[in-house]
Amino acid sequence: MQTKRSSSYVALESLSQKRVLFLDGAMGTMVQRHNLEEADYRGELFKNHPRDLKGNNDVLVLTRPDVIGGIHRAYLEAGADLIETCTFNSTAVSQAEYALEGQVFRINQAAAELVRNTIRAYQKESVDRPCFVVGSIGPTSRTASMSPDVSDPAFRAVNFRQLVDNYREQAQGLKAGGVDIFLIETAFDTLNVKAALYSLEQLFDEWGERYPIMISGTVSDASGRMLAGQTAESFLVSLSSYPIFSIGFNCALGAKDMHPARSTDIIALFSADALVPGDGLGKLLGFQVWVSVVLAELELCNHLRVSPQDDVGTSTCHVGRDGDGLFPSSLRDDIGLALVVLGVE
Repeated sequence: MQTKRSSSYVALESLSQKRVLFLDGAMGTMVQRHNLEEADYRGELFKNHPRDLKGNNDVLVLTRPDVIGGIHRAYLEAGADLIETCTFNSTAVSQAEYALEGQVFRINQAAAELVRNTIRAYQKESVDRPCFVVGSIGPTSRTASMSPDVSDPAFRAVNFRQLVDNYREQAQGLKAGGVDIFLIETAFDTLNVKAALYSLEQLFDEWGERYPIMISGTVSDASGRMLAGQTAESFLVSLSSYPIFSIGFNCALGAKDMHPARSTDIIALFSADALVPGDGLGKLLGFQVWVSVVLAELELCNHLRVSPQDDVGTSTCHVGRDGDGLFPSSLRDDIGLALVVLGVE
């Protein structure tokens, strides 16, 4: 079924043709600076909750929106164009670890509203420039392609349908809160990604409009493979039939060690150029191009004069960089793939 593009899709696509866009940096790194305690995570809303909540950053959109909103504002002031919601773990399967699976829709809606309101306030008080609310959809704590039990390789801790239902609930909450873009991030299992894509495609049909989808994968070792075993090239090709706005990889091992994962043969499978900082899964070592190429040349880090500031993750000091003129539009050349056969390779 053909659905029209949302107004945010049209605006994002137009802006991406004019300049490099910057996504904000890590949320966890910035939250750590506030030295929050259990009481901050509980607030009055969950004062008598039976489980410890410290470490569940997503619930802070309900209990300490001032902290999360302040982080969003700091990234806007640093120059970020795309601001992510604090919803990396806001699926039922992930929130079940805190006995908060019943709060999933509420958390996602509140998180999106918080970003939207922060952007509006920033545009009114400071600079009226285009900024977008990016709905963060994390990988969940489970994988559909592998067994967590080495003695039972056929076992799965979650199945495809369960993931679809989890992602569907999350996406509905994000939509209710006013997101412009959906970001499927830190993907380590392509089957999980396809479950998220399937749920989004169903919702687009129901909503009658299509939103931009961005995907961020992550590699797990120096071989450049994802946790499920796929290479960067295989990951890209396996998702190339989907109508994705952008795709790429996060910081993972760091810029230098990520170099072997770069593909110079698979360029411009998708539409836009963007630049993102790492998100805190590995040591902070710089920026990567996030869409038209799998990884930027290492010289990019020198161009941006990026240096580590924290042990993990990025912060506002890594976002406020001038991206003008970094990447010509020729990066989006059509490679004209006719047939690609793949597995994990």
